[in-house]
Amino acid sequence: MFKPGGTCTTGGYWSAECPAPASSSKMPYFAKLLLLIFCLVLLVESRKHRRRRWTSQLEVQRASHIYKKNHDVTKTWKGKTEQLLRVDEHDFTMRPAFGGPAIPVGVDVQVESLDSISEVDMDFTMTLYLRHYWKDERLSFPSTTNKSMTFDGRLVKKIWVPDVFFVHSKRSFIHDTTTDNIMLRVFPDGHVLYSMRITVTAMCNMDFSHFPLDSQTCSLELESYAYTDEDLMLYWKNGNESLKTDEKISLSQFLIQKFHTTSRLAFYSSTGWYNRLYINFTLRRHIFFFLLQTYFPATLMVMLSWVSFWIDHRAVPARVSLGITTVLTMSTIITGVNASMPRVSYIKAVDIYLWVSFVFVFLSVLEYAAVNYLTTVQERKERKLRDKFPCTCGIPHSKTMMLDGNYSESDANSLAGYTRNQMVPEEEKQEKMVVHLTMSNESNSSRKRGSRGHVGSRIIQNSHAIDKYSRLIFPGTYIFFNLIYWSVFS
Repeated sequence: MFKPGGTCTTGGYWSAECPAPASSSKMPYFAKLLLLIFCLVLLVESRKHRRRRWTSQLEVQRASHIYKKNHDVTKTWKGKTEQLLRVDEHDFTMRPAFGGPAIPVGVDVQVESLDSISEVDMDFTMTLYLRHYWKDERLSFPSTTNKSMTFDGRLVKKIWVPDVFFVHSKRSFIHDTTTDNIMLRVFPDGHVLYSMRITVTAMCNMDFSHFPLDSQTCSLELESYAYTDEDLMLYWKNGNESLKTDEKISLSQFLIQKFHTTSRLAFYSSTGWYNRLYINFTLRRHIFFFLLQTYFPATLMVMLSWVSFWIDHRAVPARVSLGITTVLTMSTIITGVNASMPRVSYIKAVDIYLWVSFVFVFLSVLEYAAVNYLTTVQERKERKLRDKFPCTCGIPHSKTMMLDGNYSESDANSLAGYTRNQMVPEEEKQEKMVVHLTMSNESNSSRKRGSRGHVGSRIIQNSHAIDKYSRLIFPGTYIFFNLIYWSVFS
């Protein structure tokens, strides 16, 4: 079938001369529009993705630049430490440069605290940081920035470390809270720093001859246990500057005067010569505690014993109880001081003071015993004299009292001055003459004695004179002793 105004092919295909229908002419434009929109979407998404990728690459570059600036690549080693340090390739049971010259090992110490000083055990306890420095080329590793590597105590068991020990130590341990306080730092050229925190109790030979006015010098000694000076040379790394102390270190009974270091060789007959390092420190004891606890109480007990010199010699209970109390108190003070001290075989300065004070207290008791004895002897003689001359022959009562021992010899001599009227009436003249002549003869014979016998007689007849002399002699002698004591031992 043909329509007017155009020709068509017989195969059903339209030719240029046969136009397409209206619906078929609109389809190519719609497809083009969809294709254009799809391309625009793809273009936008590709630009977003490309922008994100560029930003992330910039951040990575910045982070890597900061990382390279502040960190060493050896500290971010992703392999095993043993592989980096080549621990498995060497035999670390032998020292570095085995068979060659002695390996130098430097040491420095930082004292953290002096925990205690014991006079009874003669030891001290110290907490310190002990550091060793040496070079082991077997531990060298490549590094672009020459930075070190730091490890804890787990690597120490796999490499060689110096076998330093404390001579004359009683107890020692490495702190392990929260882990073992051990630090190992290895440098690329093979230098090693080995540090640990230790508490050690070591012996200290003390001299107590001036105790408690004494100064003690103690030493902490370090030495290699296995390696002689031919294999290991132990030395202070920075001389006297190798020893550092905390300024806050203090002790209750001692003043720390100074710390210093020394070193010398120690010889053992069976093994040879070894390098030995010394940490020396001098301590001076605080005296104020012992003044309050020992010297002042002892001095007060001595002064208290002098109170008996002012008490009447007839008050026997008072003077005896006072003397016994002071003696027992001095014994207690001496026992308490010796209980906190080692049992040394020589005399200490405090022993001299306490025992001299004890002697003064004991002599005050003996002084009263002498006074009491001489008083008893005097009363016996006077009693015999009264029995020999029982007749008072009219002597007034006020003058007859001289016979019972309450008056001195001067009162007895005054009897020679009595007249007849004062003495007796005429009918008793004969009896008066007997008593008068007897007392006169005794007084005349006493005047003929020497000055020495006269003073001795007065002391015996008047027992109060011993107390009077003791009031001056005892304090004066004790003060003189204190002057000598403090001038010698201070």
